[in-house]
Amino acid sequence: MESRDLSYRRGEVEMAYTESPGPAGRAFVLVHGIGMGRVVFAGVGDVLAERGRVLALDLPGFGDSPEPGSAHSIELTAEVVAGFIAETASGPVVLVGHSMGTQIVAEVARRRPELVERLVLIAPTVNRHERRAILQALRMLQDLTGEGPKVLLLGLWEYAKTSPAWFLRKLRYMLDHRLERVCPEIEAPALVLRGETDRVCPRDWVAEVARLLPRGEMAEIPGRGHEAIIKSAEPVASMILDFAERPRRA
Repeated sequence: MESRDLSYRRGEVEMAYTESPGPAGRAFVLVHGIGMGRVVFAGVGDVLAERGRVLALDLPGFGDSPEPGSAHSIELTAEVVAGFIAETASGPVVLVGHSMGTQIVAEVARRRPELVERLVLIAPTVNRHERRAILQALRMLQDLTGEGPKVLLLGLWEYAKTSPAWFLRKLRYMLDHRLERVCPEIEAPALVLRGETDRVCPRDWVAEVARLLPRGEMAEIPGRGHEAIIKSAEPVASMILDFAERPRRA
């Protein structure tokens, strides 16, 4: 079966998502970062679908999902994503978040541990040592320097779909959220990935996130920056699969 574009509704919130059928027994749920959409996971999702079902979301107000009627914090968005997993997946999932998406999936894993088999945090935000909007913006500009046309054009296209007011509101929620307080309460095995040249997420900060997770570990993506999943599917897809398919400990 080919991938299908579908829609999920929970109260006032509607989310577009893509379902890519795969072999039974494992499901991957992919959650993008601020200003982006599920399209950033297209290549990674294709590889993961060879080994399991893939569900890639457009968070409320991003990509093809409309803005909800009221503001949604990181925590409230996590509740919507948790509801989506509970209603759409047939068991615990491998939950993958990128950038702002790491904050959302971490909240899901903390609040609803029964829904998460394993957790993957790619380029976790927000660095607690630089919790200012201007610093985050400067880091992103630094990181984009030298990126190829694919990353830049896709980023511009996705950002154009988001209203400036909604973007700024979510940025404020990102800055208010404390990932470092959430991580110690997460039970699931967790892999924390950082692009080798990522200026938004310095190595020391990402290592701190991995240490705070009771079952966390860190790895770097060679030759990649913050938008590591856009440039190409590999090596991120294989790193996720290697982690997801490790034998479960008794």
